[in-house]
Amino acid sequence: MSRKEGQKRKLLVLLEILARETDEKHPLSVPQLVEKLQEHGVVAERKSVYDDLSTLNNLPDTKYEIVQQRGRGGGYYMTEAPFELAELKLLVDAVYASKFITARKSKILIDKLGQFTSTYRQEELDRKVLVSGRIKSTDEKILYTVDALHAAITAGEQVTFKYCDWNLQKRMAPRHDGQLYRVSPWVLVWENGNYYLIAYTEGRLKHYRVDKMQNVHQLPDTTREGAGEYANFDVNTYMQQMFGMFNGPLKRVTLQCENRFAGAMIDRFGTAPILTPCADGEHFTMTAEIQVSPQFFGWVAGFGTGVVVSGPPEVRAEMKKTLDQLQELYR
Repeated sequence: MSRKEGQKRKLLVLLEILARETDEKHPLSVPQLVEKLQEHGVVAERKSVYDDLSTLNNLPDTKYEIVQQRGRGGGYYMTEAPFELAELKLLVDAVYASKFITARKSKILIDKLGQFTSTYRQEELDRKVLVSGRIKSTDEKILYTVDALHAAITAGEQVTFKYCDWNLQKRMAPRHDGQLYRVSPWVLVWENGNYYLIAYTEGRLKHYRVDKMQNVHQLPDTTREGAGEYANFDVNTYMQQMFGMFNGPLKRVTLQCENRFAGAMIDRFGTAPILTPCADGEHFTMTAEIQVSPQFFGWVAGFGTGVVVSGPPEVRAEMKKTLDQLQELYR
């Protein structure tokens, strides 16, 4: 190995040691760094390590900083790079919360994320207690399904797949006797811990839950359809209109709510709808575009008497019919 190549390797090893074995609570002195380098098969002198630390700190466009901590027990440590610990915790929580990622793959991904911080802080990424008991997928192929869909979206091509449902044997069974679906994929969205594909088919945009899609195949030399419809499509609005990702007729619905539920309405519909105070000072009304479904009625019923569908008349009547049917069941 040439002297120049040896110096490059030395810098890379030193950088790895600083990234994985130091933080502000665990600095390493130069003699300790020399010892660590020797453990990795790199012979170095103390003076050269000082020069190397200066070289690493002065590299252009670096996203880290090597800090010297003076005093007793001091030394050198690397600041968080390329992620802060809080950012890694956020990513770890997202992995744990994702129902479509299997428990095994979750552990693998979190172990990989741990490589972006020190070994001491990596222990803080073990946050399973926050989501204990959460249902996780058992099918690791979903990651390849997502990748295939992204590739088709990027290429602007159509895809085919089988769409499935759970049966009583707890297995995925294809709909329509295994008939292939053929759609034009436009975008993937993440809602309630699941991935959904928004695709154009049969003259309109529809959504499909990705973990229920099997045998996804990109169709080369095909042209994706629905460009005009997607140009006028607002994904965020579409997601807000649905409850539990169930479709229904789109209606402009007015709700009368107790004032204490203002936050719940903003959480669900955003800040666009106007909250209009009622004359009694205890309620407000708001109007939003909603895909009316049984899941929507169930959501309203969850607020008890605090939220009431006040219009339009046909939606109010359907709400009453749903409540009457439930009352009949529980007599």
